[in-house]
Amino acid sequence: MSLQRPRLLISATQKSSGKTTFSLGLLAHLVSKGMKVGAFKKGPDYIDPMWLKRASAKDCYNLDPFMMGGHGCLESFLIHSDPDQFSLIEGNHGLHDGVSLNGSDSSAGLAELLGVTVLLVLDSRGMNRGAAAVVLGMQKMKPRVNIAGVILNRIRSKRQEDKQRIAIEKHCGIPVLGALREQGEMTIKERHLGLTTVEESSHVSQLLKDTADLVSTYCDVDAILELFNSAKPLPENAEFLFKQQVHSEKDVNQKRSEEALEDSSGKQEFRLGVFRDAAFCFYYPDNLDALKRQGAELIYIDALQDQILPDVDGLYLGGGFPESFLTELGANQRLMKELRERVKSGIPLYAECGGLIYLFEKTQYQGQEYPLTGIIEGTIGFQQSPFGTGYMKLESMHETPWFKKGQQIKAHEFHYSKPYGLASEQSCQFKVLRGFGVDGMHDGMLQKNILASYSHIHSLSTPEWARNFSDLSRKYHGGHG
Repeated sequence: MSLQRPRLLISATQKSSGKTTFSLGLLAHLVSKGMKVGAFKKGPDYIDPMWLKRASAKDCYNLDPFMMGGHGCLESFLIHSDPDQFSLIEGNHGLHDGVSLNGSDSSAGLAELLGVTVLLVLDSRGMNRGAAAVVLGMQKMKPRVNIAGVILNRIRSKRQEDKQRIAIEKHCGIPVLGALREQGEMTIKERHLGLTTVEESSHVSQLLKDTADLVSTYCDVDAILELFNSAKPLPENAEFLFKQQVHSEKDVNQKRSEEALEDSSGKQEFRLGVFRDAAFCFYYPDNLDALKRQGAELIYIDALQDQILPDVDGLYLGGGFPESFLTELGANQRLMKELRERVKSGIPLYAECGGLIYLFEKTQYQGQEYPLTGIIEGTIGFQQSPFGTGYMKLESMHETPWFKKGQQIKAHEFHYSKPYGLASEQSCQFKVLRGFGVDGMHDGMLQKNILASYSHIHSLSTPEWARNFSDLSRKYHGGHG
């Protein structure tokens, strides 16, 4: 039996066209009507999923063909969607943007993989009938997917709207299902890593309500809902993945899938400390789920407020924006001292990007110097343009408890910081085949029980990461329990 899941991919002709604001408004409107919705984000982004989570009131999961592969994307979608759930998938960049020349890792490639209809958001500024040429190009480019409607965004006048609507419907053969005027007060501010986070934004609830009102007033929501139901049935051979579905976060430890039970059966439960606050907020939900399936009880730590580390068997320091909170982080010397002492005790610590920054002695940022934990010797600094941005390919240079020698993995990086004067004898887990890492050649700084890396790894691409991290934590628990 094939699987039918209502789903729709929201894409655009290019980045910053307004697809996130539209997606938030549509989700918030559907939630206000009591409908069951879920959200997914194409690509490796962390920030958009935070906003989509707030609008849909449930975790937003990433679908990244480059890192996860087609099977991983299909698996994640099936596990985290329901037959009666309207699943909104927000694309990234433009519909046909991607690393692969054939477009297999673009939003169009994902739409083809999932058999999903596309609703295209068009930044209408500076165009009239020429908007049809842009949409027509999107339709003709391979992979050729079903673009079934267009939302005009940032329309300046009724005359402009009419010209674009008539041209698109005549030359492209698809309807314009909404026209949104420029709404500066409803635009989520952008920063060097994309949109500002939910934690940094005020009046989130009001913004969601306003965008919901905007979408419901100026868009044909009934017609858009029909597009959700126009998706192709998913293949029969994917049905076994549906049986692994975990229905809610609260019972993830009670209703594990068969695979998860095999992973964790006979393994000792352990407590994993996860730094989660405004400074460190970049975590893939799939990664946290993978650790839970391994038997981890996640204990959240606030690096800005907490002064005492809880009794845990491992520490996970995710990415984020520590540079925006250097004064507050530096003021919490008691927690920094506790972290140094815990590391000396041998606790396994995995840090990525923002977490790596926090482990250094100090940082230089915007002409000032700030103290950090001092767990890794040296200074880390920032520049105006990123050192590393985009996808990475890495090869493990050493056999360690974290990774096998010679293992190749795919990951993602985006950082404006870099260690200054990295010691030549500094041992690193990875040779960088694509990307930048800590110095253009290496990534994954190794220091006894620590692995600190700029690379963001996804558990569906690299499942041994969660297993190995959990094994290290259980070993520490056994020696210190």
